Amino acid sequence: MAGAGPPLLVLGVRRSGTTLLRVMLDRSSQLAIPDESYFVPQLAARHRGPIDAASFVDDLRRIPTLVEWGVDPARVGERLQDRMAPGDAIAAVFETYAADRGKERWGDKTPMYMQYLPLLVELFPLAQFVHIVRDGRDVARSFLAMPEGIVTKTWAHPRSVPDFACEWRTEVEAARRLGARVGPKRYLEVRYEALVAEPERELRAICGFAALPFEPELLRHREDAAASSRPHQQSLRRPLTPGIRDWRKELSPADAAAFEDVAGELLEALGYELSTGSSRPPSLRAQARLASYRARSWSWRAAGSAVQRSPLWRRRHPVLG
Repeated sequence: MAGAGPPLLVLGVRRSGTTLLRVMLDRSSQLAIPDESYFVPQLAARHRGPIDAASFVDDLRRIPTLVEWGVDPARVGERLQDRMAPGDAIAAVFETYAADRGKERWGDKTPMYMQYLPLLVELFPLAQFVHIVRDGRDVARSFLAMPEGIVTKTWAHPRSVPDFACEWRTEVEAARRLGARVGPKRYLEVRYEALVAEPERELRAICGFAALPFEPELLRHREDAAASSRPHQQSLRRPLTPGIRDWRKELSPADAAAFEDVAGELLEALGYELSTGSSRPPSLRAQARLASYRARSWSWRAAGSAVQRSPLWRRRHPVLG
């Protein structure tokens, strides 16, 4: 879809309001943003140079997300050419999804990609990024309250408030570094709290940034029942409610202090009030937590990439019906 506009990628730590923003923007007459894709790093690992179109389509037939989206790999194949860049080939999947819905432009919202930001820039060099930020202490409470089985637990999976603070700080800082790298024409930071309190104002700002027309339909996200069918997304069915989670009531003073020990400097830089008054550099214990989280997260990604490049990948991922 030449001339349709660059991809619009929604960034955000898990439970920061990324789904709410996706559902809103997906109601645009011009932009299609599906639910989480997950396959972008996988395909990038398997096709690291100019692609072989037949091999790429064969991999697409093994990816459950395409079945969930109703995207026919053969139709994606019609958009592919041998020796196409991997990013263009991956974009063809999203272009097919958008075209099936009569849309001219595509986007993505997959919080896992907060750990793959350099890859996104490499694959999609014209992409625009909307980074939604939420008070990390509220995010921690929301994340740790999620039902079992919703999130795949890796060896880097946070299991406590200070552990989650490590993820929140690492990913938010990474996204802000990306913003400094690509500049304000390609990166916009918005606050979850502002989106909930003044949705029309914030959506108008996002549409202006993305060169999309603001449409009142964007405010009717509650009508998208399919988007809120999952047990951890039931708040999408309710009217927008500021303060739906309040760490002041839901976090113990000890947990709030532990979160702020890890990420207080970033909270303060973002304008969030601290329970401890003012930020201090992380303690030695917090520094050790951060180092441990980052090492475990890196090793998980490295192991995953090695498996994805392995010839055994296709044996583990049979062609789907």
